[in-house]
Amino acid sequence: MEPHDVSRETPSTPEAARRAFPSARLTLAERYAELLATEGVLRGLIGPREAPRLWDRHLVNCALLAELIPPDATVADIGSGAGLPGLVLAIARPDVRITLVEPLLRRTTFLTEVAEELDLTHVEVFRGRADALHGTRTFNVVTSRAVAPLDRLLGWSMPLVAPTGALVAMKGSSITDEIEAARTDLERWGCAEPEVHVLGEGLAESTTLAVRVAWADPTRVSWPLAVDAPTRKSPGRARPSGKRRRRT
Repeated sequence: MEPHDVSRETPSTPEAARRAFPSARLTLAERYAELLATEGVLRGLIGPREAPRLWDRHLVNCALLAELIPPDATVADIGSGAGLPGLVLAIARPDVRITLVEPLLRRTTFLTEVAEELDLTHVEVFRGRADALHGTRTFNVVTSRAVAPLDRLLGWSMPLVAPTGALVAMKGSSITDEIEAARTDLERWGCAEPEVHVLGEGLAESTTLAVRVAWADPTRVSWPLAVDAPTRKSPGRARPSGKRRRRT
């Protein structure tokens, strides 16, 4: 990527970031913040109003998710968009292998360029929908952020979750309602009771909510997993309601 003058675009690194990222990886996190605030905005991956609050709203809260990722795990991040949380996890956790799943070319181009510039050799970028990997790949953890309500997310994620793995999704304050709305889907997929985790208390300006969903009986899970749910389009990034924008 071409260098930019980032002095006015990128906010300074807050103390919370120094606590959320390992000290040896903070420089990478800072460079990623610069790329989001410049190339990310220019390419329409991050809104201009998000640039001043990249650390608190995006980077730090995504880094908090790392505490729910076991050591040396394989991770799939579906609907990666600009790399949140997938690239953040790759920066914070060099021990894990991460596959960024994203269908849009302009996004996968950015993800590939960032991974190469930051020398994140443990990152793989897959251009396609999550269901393109159903029956062929499984992961210890399947992550996502702002992709879909839990009932739909189960259909995209659980076929990718290994028998002893889990879906680990970043969620908002409506997560309790989402869990209740997904009861039928949770039972049909054979999931254990979802766990809601509050991350970042005493560290970040605001806490992060994450839901973890594992299999109820890992011994009864086998692949290729039968996916008998109604066909739904797999996600890119969640958008507001209204007219659909053309994909490029």
